[in-house]
Amino acid sequence: MSVPDAAPPVRPLLRPMRWLLYAAGGLVFLAGLQLTVFSEETSTYFAWTIAPPLTAAFLGAAYWAAVPVEILAARQSAWAKARVAVPAIWLFTTLTLVATLLHFDKFHFSSPIASAQAAAWFWLAIYAGVPVAMGVIGWIQVRTPGGDPPPGPPAPLWIRILVLGQGAGMLVFGAGLFVDPVLVGPLWPWTLTALTGRAVGAWLIGLGFAAVHGYREEDLSRIQPLAAGYVTFGPCNSSPSRGMRATCTGTPSGRGCTWRSS
Repeated sequence: MSVPDAAPPVRPLLRPMRWLLYAAGGLVFLAGLQLTVFSEETSTYFAWTIAPPLTAAFLGAAYWAAVPVEILAARQSAWAKARVAVPAIWLFTTLTLVATLLHFDKFHFSSPIASAQAAAWFWLAIYAGVPVAMGVIGWIQVRTPGGDPPPGPPAPLWIRILVLGQGAGMLVFGAGLFVDPVLVGPLWPWTLTALTGRAVGAWLIGLGFAAVHGYREEDLSRIQPLAAGYVTFGPCNSSPSRGMRATCTGTPSGRGCTWRSS
């Protein structure tokens, strides 16, 4: 009588990856706090000056939406249930480093304001270090022995199709913004500079990649971190904009508007 083969062990989430995700969650929370609470004071408290403040608030909402993605991923015991967050984080941080190097002169590295200069150097250290650390730890993680646990039920097909469509749209538009923000930027609802266009583009690419990745998982339990980010992004993004009022100078589209806290 033959004995059935034992199921392969489940590949665990390694401790270094867990703590990197926790650290990333803390960092994006701080960035979101800076950009939403001090959206009109980025010249003093952030790595570069962001105008209009609505752009800072939008970026802050994106950072805050990333908090549950990274924290929930860090709390998983199996790699299969955390991995939806990791490639997107690596892609976003790498693209943000590229944007930083392309617009190095826009950052507060030589600012006479100590808080702004410290924020700029801290920014560079994070975005130079995280992609390397995540790449190395990720390479070790995927080479760890083990496999995936048995898949659970997938999300409903209509949700998967909706997320895939949103992800593809964010990837395409984000890539356009990142590659040529001057050409694609006018399609954005408000004015973006080349740097803020690339910053927004990096976020859209990261979110879009995570959405497409989530579609491919075909297991609802493996996309819980991504779902938490989706649920958080809407309220975070609407709250700052409700606190903004526009002073416009003759353009009905709003592209000639100055946004300030009401």
